[in-house]
Amino acid sequence: MSENTTGTAPWLRELLRCPVTGATLVDGVGPGGQPELVSTDPDRPLAYPVRDGIPVLLESEARAV
Repeated sequence: MSENTTGTAPWLRELLRCPVTGATLVDGVGPGGQPELVSTDPDRPLAYPVRDGIPVLLESEARAV
């Protein structure tokens, strides 16, 4: 089974959504070079950290893009 840069299996990635807006999440890289998932919502794009291969999908952990 192949994985993406955040270590999330493709079938699981299709299920993940931004908990705030419901938008699709795509791979990204944070300001410090760490992996993150970025919401594709055009009005409120948020980035969520990925720690030890686990996406932290909490609004309190998100940063505005």
